[in-house]
Order: sequence, then structure tokens, then C-alpha cells
Amino acid sequence: MKALIVVDVQNDFCPGGALEVKEGDQVVPFINRIMGNYDFVCITQDWHPKNHGSFASVQNKDVFSMGELDGGPQVMWPDHCVQYSPGAQFHPELNAKEGEHWFFQKGEDPTVDSYSGFYDNNQKNPSGLDELLRTKGVTEVDICGLATDYCVKFTALDAIKEEFKVRVLLEGCRGVNMNEGDVEKAVKEMEEVGIVVVS
Repeated sequence: MKALIVVDVQNDFCPGGALEVKEGDQVVPFINRIMGNYDFVCITQDWHPKNHGSFASVQNKDVFSMGELDGGPQVMWPDHCVQYSPGAQFHPELNAKEGEHWFFQKGEDPTVDSYSGFYDNNQKNPSGLDELLRTKGVTEVDICGLATDYCVKFTALDAIKEEFKVRVLLEGCRGVNMNEGDVEKAVKEMEEVGIVVVS
């Protein structure tokens, strides 16, 4: 059994959003086109409370500076994907269907960030994605979405740690690339642990 994991294709990560990923909206047609090729489609959604500790505004820090959260280093993000806000909604053209696809919200705990679709960044709190995939007999996952160098990368790293066969489909990904070369580093990091990155 093979599943597609679509990561965080939300308005705030698309052009005009609070945490815009360049060309983030351009992944949508590709993802829509391939969804029908899989036994299961799982879609993750960043879903932060207003007081999330990763927000620069909450910690009185400069946006994109480094701070701390849950005892570890934390990028201070602009407020984004706040629960029930327009920015937290999926891109309007993404073919995300209730009853047909499985949805996993993440980042709800204000004390820890959650890049991966599987666990919080502290690796303590599972989202239930791993359990669902195992229950359904899934052994292989393809991953795409936003952003390559953050939530896609960490979802892929957790997937291979959980012993799934993992591919990342770069045509369906775009990166933040906060520092020049971040996307290339993320690709290398994934490949080094056995993830197949399909360009």
C-alpha cells in the first residue's frame, strides 16, 4: 500500500500569505494531478493557537531571528496559520476533500513547534499519522508540499525513521530558503538517510 502525504499547502504559505513561500501556490496543480495514484492521501495542516511560542510577536523578538522554545533553538516566525483564520485554510484550488482524504492538524501546543506531520519537534507527541498508515497497511509514502527545507524535510525524516519507504517529490515542493542553499542542504540531508528525492 502506498500513501501520499501532502504537507501544509495553506494560504499563509502561498503568495500573499503571512509566511509566504515563493511560488508556493505552484505546487497545487501537480498535487491535484497525482492524488488519484495513491491508496491513501493524508494532508497535514499547520494549526497554531494565537499565543504560539514560535511567533516572534509572542516572544517580542524580531521575525526570523533565533529564539528558544521547549529548551531548544527556535526560528521566530511571523504569526501564521492561526486556527480558524483564512491563512490557516488550504489553498482554495487544492483538491482536499473531507471523507475522501485524511487530515492531520499540527502545531496546536503553544509550548512546542511541530514541523513534521508525524511528531512535535520534541518527538514526544505523535499526530496519529504513523498509526493510521500502519493500520491501513501502508509501507511506502510519497511526500510533497510546503516547505521543502522545513515541514516537508522533517516529515520525510520522521517517515523513514518509522521505517516507511520514502520519496520526496520536488516538483510538488517549494522551499523557504531563508539562507541561500537551505533547500539544497535539506535535499542532501534527506538523501543521506536513504530518502529518494525525485526532481
